[in-house]
Amino acid sequence: MIRKIVVTIVCIATTGIFAQEGTVSPYSFFGIGDLRTAGTVENQMMGGIAVYADSIHINLRNPAAYAQLGLDVWDNKGLVVYTAGISNKQFRFRDFTSEERSAVTNLDYLSLGFSLGNKLGMGFGITPYTAVGYNFRDEQPNSEQPLTNVFNGEGGLNRVYYSVGYEIIKNVSIGATINYNFGILESERLQQIEDVQFGSFDRKKSNINGFDFNYAVNYTPAITDKYTLHTSVRVNTQRNLVSKNERRIGSFSVATGGSIEEINVDLEGQNLKNTEFKIPTTTTLGLGFGENRKWFVGGEYSFQALSAFENPFLGVQNIVYKDASSFAFGGFITPNSGSFSSYLNRVTYRAGLRLDKTGMVVSDVDINNFGITFGVGLPLGRSLSNLNLGFELGKRGTTRANLVEESYFKINIGLSLNDRWFQKRKIN
Repeated sequence: MIRKIVVTIVCIATTGIFAQEGTVSPYSFFGIGDLRTAGTVENQMMGGIAVYADSIHINLRNPAAYAQLGLDVWDNKGLVVYTAGISNKQFRFRDFTSEERSAVTNLDYLSLGFSLGNKLGMGFGITPYTAVGYNFRDEQPNSEQPLTNVFNGEGGLNRVYYSVGYEIIKNVSIGATINYNFGILESERLQQIEDVQFGSFDRKKSNINGFDFNYAVNYTPAITDKYTLHTSVRVNTQRNLVSKNERRIGSFSVATGGSIEEINVDLEGQNLKNTEFKIPTTTTLGLGFGENRKWFVGGEYSFQALSAFENPFLGVQNIVYKDASSFAFGGFITPNSGSFSSYLNRVTYRAGLRLDKTGMVVSDVDINNFGITFGVGLPLGRSLSNLNLGFELGKRGTTRANLVEESYFKINIGLSLNDRWFQKRKIN
C-alpha cells in the first residue's frame, strides 16, 4: 500500500511540474526569480520555522536535525524516511484598475533520510530553488507616440543536496548541507509603437549553476523531565553562481508575430558572456520550547545583507536591494500520539505565521510578504508514517506606485513514510 501511495504522489507531482511554470508572480521578474519554500510541509505549516527536530521527520532546512533521526525508534537502528511534497497555489493580482486570477501546481521536494546509528544521520534529495514565470504589459499612452512593452519570463533554478548531522556531545548537534544549484532563466521584451507595423524584441537567456553550503548547530537541553528547550543557529553561506549568457535582438511583424531580423549580441566585448553574481549569506536564529512529540512553540529570525546583490547582465531598472529579514512563529500539538481509542488524538495540529521583508524596493516601495499557515499531520495506520495537509493564506506587494498586490492561497500535500533500511535477518 505504501509503495502505491508513493507512486501516486510522484506521478501527480511530476505531471504538475511539467504542466505549468513554478510561479506566475510578476515579482519573479526581479533578481533570479521567486525563492521557493525550502522546508517540508511540516515546517511550512509552522510558519516555516525549522528549529524543532524530531526522530521521524526530515528537516530540510536544518541539517543538524539529521542527528535525531531514529533516536527513539526501533532501538535506534536503521530508520529510513521517504518524503515528498506537492502544492497548488491560487493567486489573485490586483491594481487600481483591474484584477486577475491564476494558479500553479508544483513538486516541492523529493528526499530521503537515514539514521546511521551512533547519533549520526544523513539525507539527500532534490528541490526547486527559484522560479520565474511572468507576463505583463507596460503601456505609455500619453507619450508622443503611444508605446507598449510586453515582458515575458520563464525558467528557474533547482538544487540537489546532500546533508549530514551528528550529535557531538549530549544535547549538541551539528550539521552541514552541500547544495548544487542549476537551471535556465529566459526573458523577453517586445516593444510596439502604435500604428507602426514592426516591433522590436530583446531576448535574454542565462544558464546558471553554482554551489552553496548550509551549516547548523542545535542545542536542546532538558529543562525538566518533561520539557525541552530548542535552540539553533543556521548559516546559509554566500551563493556564488556562474551564469553563461546569450542575448538576441531584432524586429518582428506586429500583424503575424514572425521575426523580420535577428542578431546575436556580442556579449564578449561587453564582458557579459560569462558573469558571476553573489547572493549574500543568510543567518537564522531559532528558539523554542516544548514536550517531545506532544507540543511545541517557537520562533525564528533571519537576516541577509541583500543590499550587496547585483546581476549586471539582467540590467533591470527601477529596483534596488536593501538588507532583508524575516520573522516566523509557529508550533504544533498532538493530543495523544499513543491513543488506541481516538484517531483524532493521534493527529498533529500545526499553525504559524511569518513576515518577510524581502529586501526588494520597487519604485521606492518596499515589497513585503505576510502569511498565515495551518495544517494537520494524519497518521497512516499504526505506523510512524503520516500524510500532511497544509494551508497558507498570504499577501505580497501593494497597489501603491502602480504596483501589483498579490494575494494567494496555497494547499500543500506531503508524505513522510518511515521504514527500516537495514534489518539483520534471524534464523530460528
